[in-house]
Amino acid sequence: MAPSGTPVDRPTILPAHAPAAALPATPASAAQASASVPSVPDRITPIVGTVPAVPGTPAAEAAAPAEKKASWLTRLKRGLSRTGQSIGGIFVGVSVDENLFEELESALIMADAGVEATQKLITALRARVKKERIEDAEGVKRALCDVLTDHLKPLERPFDLKRAQPLVVMIAGVNGAGKTTSIGKLAHTFQRQGASVLLAAGDTFRAAAREQLVAWGARNNVSVIAQDKGDPAAVAFDAVNAGRARGMGVVMVDTAGRLPTQLHLMEEIKKIRRVIAKADPAAPHEVLLVIDGNTGQNAIAQIRAFDAALNLTGLVVTKLDGTAKGGTLAAVAAGSQGVRPVPVYWIGVGEGMEDLQPFVAREFAQALLGLS
Repeated sequence: MAPSGTPVDRPTILPAHAPAAALPATPASAAQASASVPSVPDRITPIVGTVPAVPGTPAAEAAAPAEKKASWLTRLKRGLSRTGQSIGGIFVGVSVDENLFEELESALIMADAGVEATQKLITALRARVKKERIEDAEGVKRALCDVLTDHLKPLERPFDLKRAQPLVVMIAGVNGAGKTTSIGKLAHTFQRQGASVLLAAGDTFRAAAREQLVAWGARNNVSVIAQDKGDPAAVAFDAVNAGRARGMGVVMVDTAGRLPTQLHLMEEIKKIRRVIAKADPAAPHEVLLVIDGNTGQNAIAQIRAFDAALNLTGLVVTKLDGTAKGGTLAAVAAGSQGVRPVPVYWIGVGEGMEDLQPFVAREFAQALLGLS
C-alpha cells in the first residue's frame, strides 16, 4: 500500500511522439494516450518529453571510442590541474632526500588527502623508493603514482546495470551537490548501454526540482514520474511500481538535498528507502551519494552520515574541475575518520553529457599528479 497524504490526480500522459506543447492533455486525449501504456497509480503524473537530437544525447553522433577516451583524460587532467600543480610541482629540480618527503607530505594534506591517508602513502612511497633504489625526482613521482593507484584501487568498481530489472537506484546528497544533473547524465549513460530508464522526481521541496528533472527527461527522451507536491516516498513507491509494470531497465529516484545535521530530513530519507522496499523487497538495489568534489574533508562527514542512514552502495563525485582538493578520495580509501571506503562509481569534471565517467584509479592518480 502506498504512503498516504498525497492528493489524487488524474494522470497526464504525453506520448513520446507528441510535442511538448501538448501538455496538459485534455481528458479525451489523456485517455487515448493512456491506453497505449501500462496503467500507473492515479496520483502520479507520467511525463514523456521529446526534443531534437543535440550533441551529447543518445540520438546524436558519438565520437570514436579512442577519441572520446583521450578527450576525457585530457579534461580530467585539466580539471585536477590545481591539485596536480601543488603536488606535482614539488618534484621539479629537487633531490631525493628527506626534504622532498616532508614537502610531499604537506602537499598531500593541503590537497585534503587527510593525515591518515597521507601517512600511509608516504610510508609506502619511502619503502618503494628504498627497495627500487630510485634516485631521481621524476622516478619518485612515478612511484607515487603507482602507490596512489594501489591505494585508490579498492574504490574502483564497475556498475552492474543488469543485476535486477528494474534496477532501482536511489540518489541522495546535500543541497547543490549536483544530484539532478548527475541523474540526467546517468540516464544518458544507461541508455547508451541499452537500458530503458524511468525517472522519479522525489525532490518535492525545491521549487524548480521537478521542472529540472523533467527537462533532463526531455533531453534524454525518458519518462518522469512526478507530483506537484506531496510525499516524496509516495512518488518513489509509484515510480518503482510503474517501472515494474512497464518492464523498464532502470528506475532512478531523485531526492531533496539535505544536510546530515537536519535530523528530521534524514529520518524522511530513511522512510523513502523503506517505502521503496515495500514496492520491491530487494530495492533499492543501489543507493548513491552525490558529493561535490570541492567540499574536501567535509565530504567525509557527509559519507559517514548518509552511509549510517541509508547503507550506501556507491558515490558520484562531481565538480572536480578546478578543485585544489582532489586528494579527498585518498582519505575515503583510507577509511579516515571512521568512514567506510564506499566505492566511487563515477566522477565528473564538467557540465557536458560525457563529463561524468567511471572512476578508474590509475587514470585519477595520473591526473592528480599531472602525469600522462
